[in-house]
Amino acid sequence: MSASPPPSPALTPQDELEVTLAAVEARLTALGVALLESNAPEIDAQASELHRALARAVEHFSHAARNGALPAPLRERLMRASSQVAAQRESFARATAALDRAIDVLMPSEAPALYSAQGAAERNRRGGSLQA
Repeated sequence: MSASPPPSPALTPQDELEVTLAAVEARLTALGVALLESNAPEIDAQASELHRALARAVEHFSHAARNGALPAPLRERLMRASSQVAAQRESFARATAALDRAIDVLMPSEAPALYSAQGAAERNRRGGSLQA
């Protein structure tokens, strides 16, 4: 006779929400750490994991909301997580804008034309004097 492990008890809907929300919170924390460390590969990995965790959370919480009221403590935690996501999104937007400005300064998008279509340098044909 082989002893098989007892079946794990099924999670209640509230327990499923708790597990789902805990996963989102863990991903937010891990992404925050990766951002502080400026670890690009980890940022990318954690952002992907956060995206998946958020998709699961939206699915579970939407289902729970259609089938009854959400417990107040879980609703409050979900709102906190949502505000953290919004804050990180805003931080990314600011960092991206700053990076875009720096790139524009270092590499202007429209370089002055030095040569004409015929290949010769275009010059002012009025004479040798410079105009201010």
